[in-house]
Amino acid sequence: MNGWQPDHLVIGADSLAQASAWCERELGVTPAPGGRHALMGTHNRLLQLSSERYPRCYLELIAIDPEAPAPTAQRRWFGLDDAITHARLAQGPALLHWVARAPALASTCAALQALGLDPGEPVEARRDDLRWQITIRPDGQPQAGGALPTLIDWGHSPHPSERLPASGWQLQALRLGLPSGLSATLIGPAGRRIELATP
Repeated sequence: MNGWQPDHLVIGADSLAQASAWCERELGVTPAPGGRHALMGTHNRLLQLSSERYPRCYLELIAIDPEAPAPTAQRRWFGLDDAITHARLAQGPALLHWVARAPALASTCAALQALGLDPGEPVEARRDDLRWQITIRPDGQPQAGGALPTLIDWGHSPHPSERLPASGWQLQALRLGLPSGLSATLIGPAGRRIELATP
């Protein structure tokens, strides 16, 4: 829809140690520290992916935080509580979803619901000094195989990409399809390309 911009790609993993090892092996770079999400019982690490085409963009490596209680009001985001997702991530980190910046989340959600889609409801979230609104579905499941994004609005908060060091990698292309879900192309040093796709 008009006004949407890719904000970040979501790579799920069994653990952050597994996610970091994957990033170092596949991309040749160690992801930057992220933080904990008390609302969802998850934690993350981040990698800069901003490009001229996709400014303010990053890769989020996310896992369930073993030291945090599970959320009680809803299931964790990005399908992390789903048994099929657990089985997939037991084989290694994988692209699960994407998040898009969108203005006026309440009205955007209403417009999507009028089309028969269920993006979830805007929820206030925070990590350290970052504050944002994000759509969360009670079942925690991405829609359309991950092709329909979770929506986010950073408001007046800093954007995480502004604090990330250059990684040598950029998001080059993002492809959405039904029922195939989501795929993305990253381009790195010496023109090296990595293709990511939802399971």
